[in-house]
Amino acid sequence: MTQQPHATQPSAGTTPTATPTPGMGPTPTEAAWAAGGVVFAGVLMLMNGILAIFQGISLLAKDDVWTRVGDYVYKINLTGWGVILLCLGALAAVTGAFILRGAAWARMTGIFLASLSMLAHFLFLPYAPVWSVIMIGLDFFIIWALAVYRPADKRA
Repeated sequence: MTQQPHATQPSAGTTPTATPTPGMGPTPTEAAWAAGGVVFAGVLMLMNGILAIFQGISLLAKDDVWTRVGDYVYKINLTGWGVILLCLGALAAVTGAFILRGAAWARMTGIFLASLSMLAHFLFLPYAPVWSVIMIGLDFFIIWALAVYRPADKRA
């Protein structure tokens, strides 16, 4: 019977060195999905911003295009919605463009703006219910993709 070597115990007063544990980081496939997801989130954010700008312009220009689908607790004037969507759309479009350029600050800003967009589309449900539900789902994906993305270490 052979004797197995044992790891030496650190002596008193010394700290063991940290060794990287295999399997703790993302696999190459996971990293590729996250990188692809952040590019898709940037494109979605850019396009959502442009569509929100057009939606805000239509709300400001013609109030009679939009109808309410029943009564709702949150009542905001359509002109107010136009201003909200126009401002939120402009910020989202600029942030989406910077996400595509790889700016680190744009990811955090994108998560914040997608959260605001999700809230705004929840409140906009009585005017465009199907569109709002679709936008809430897309905002959820944007938040997820920007939150899980870990860029590769530039020093390695």
